[in-house]
Amino acid sequence: MRTLIKAGTILTVDPQRSIIRDGGIVVNENSIEAVLTAAGVLRMNDFKGEIIDATSLVAVPGFIQTHIHLCQTLFRGLADDLELLDWLKLKIFPLEAAHIASSMRASALVGVAELLRSGTTTIMDMGSIHHEEEIIHVVEESGLRAFVGKAMMDVNDHYPKFKEPTKSALNTSWKLAESVSKSGTGRIRYAFAPRFVLSCTEDLLRQTEEMVHSLPGTLLHTHAAENKSEMDAVRSRCAMNNIEYFNHIGVLDERTCLAHCIWLSPEEIDMMKERNASVLHCPSSNLKLGSGVADIPRYLAKGITVSLGADGAPCNNNLDMFTEMRLAALIQKPPHGPTSMPAQTVFELATIGGAKALGMDKEIGSLESGKKADITLLDIRRAWNSPASNNLCSTIVYSCDARNVHSVMVEGKWLVRDLHLAALDEEAIVAEAQNELRQLLQRVELQ
Repeated sequence: MRTLIKAGTILTVDPQRSIIRDGGIVVNENSIEAVLTAAGVLRMNDFKGEIIDATSLVAVPGFIQTHIHLCQTLFRGLADDLELLDWLKLKIFPLEAAHIASSMRASALVGVAELLRSGTTTIMDMGSIHHEEEIIHVVEESGLRAFVGKAMMDVNDHYPKFKEPTKSALNTSWKLAESVSKSGTGRIRYAFAPRFVLSCTEDLLRQTEEMVHSLPGTLLHTHAAENKSEMDAVRSRCAMNNIEYFNHIGVLDERTCLAHCIWLSPEEIDMMKERNASVLHCPSSNLKLGSGVADIPRYLAKGITVSLGADGAPCNNNLDMFTEMRLAALIQKPPHGPTSMPAQTVFELATIGGAKALGMDKEIGSLESGKKADITLLDIRRAWNSPASNNLCSTIVYSCDARNVHSVMVEGKWLVRDLHLAALDEEAIVAEAQNELRQLLQRVELQ
């Protein structure tokens, strides 16, 4: 099956950062066969296949969010106005512990629906201790591209009921990773997910690193240096800072993806660069939890790979990449000046930057021949975008939101079409989420 998408404008994010007016994208099965100039489109009069008229729309690479917690979407609005460690102890750990299979599925479904509606085509998700298979099933059914991974916690001083033996955490994770890797589609991959230093023994972290390097295509996904109180606790336990500790025990390399990275010393920044580890920047979450502002311009100047993520719904409270892009730009301007973090840079963090963090920049993150057909179509003919600037990255980063997302394709399949979810029943998903939340709140033991 071949499809020709005739687009008003194409922001390719290719190495030349080409912007094509009145061009086209030829999709063949699950991949991009060709990206056409206006002249190339005119030569396609005898095209055999479906022709999509998107001449009033802007085609961009599907957005890539590298740090998400689908297991927490059900908790939106239930953990507001708390500092990180209290947020975990008083709300998030008890709520996650109350999940059963059906509530986990409902949480993942409503999160995926929101992500797709806001133009995200790829995520890296950190699940919870239990019911990871429900998240995997939802991703499979929805058509979203994802790295998935069960959270591992063999220590929990904040909520001791919510942890598991080291051996169990490792064995279960390995079996899930093998299962995902053997599925053969490549659309779903595995990221081993030790939660953060304070919830993991050194033995668990070291053995996780061994598993990552024993199974090709997997990553290590964890949190690091998010909050000052957390950092104090890490130093108390490990006698060194977060990144220093990871480096010391051999858990820092090109397959290490670290969410937040706000409180890094100059030496740790150098370690991140030397080891080619990636920063997963979550500006909304960092602001809402009062954790701080990561020095992203400095990381980028050092050549560190940086990408964006919304984190979880209870510390955000949405999963909209447009919100993350806008804030990623704005929060750097007071300390670094108005010319820091221009729209083009931020747009690239949301696309090719995310692909690089996931080790998938040869497959996704830009609209180029041979790459996967992950495409988001935006309608910028809205009152809140008008009059539209000639700088399309500026319009997208500073004035667009999820309402601008017209259609979304992943691997050649339309998952959002003409403003509506194509493969999911949004009304049923929302109703089921409300029902499951009511039942979960009857099970939970909040402090």
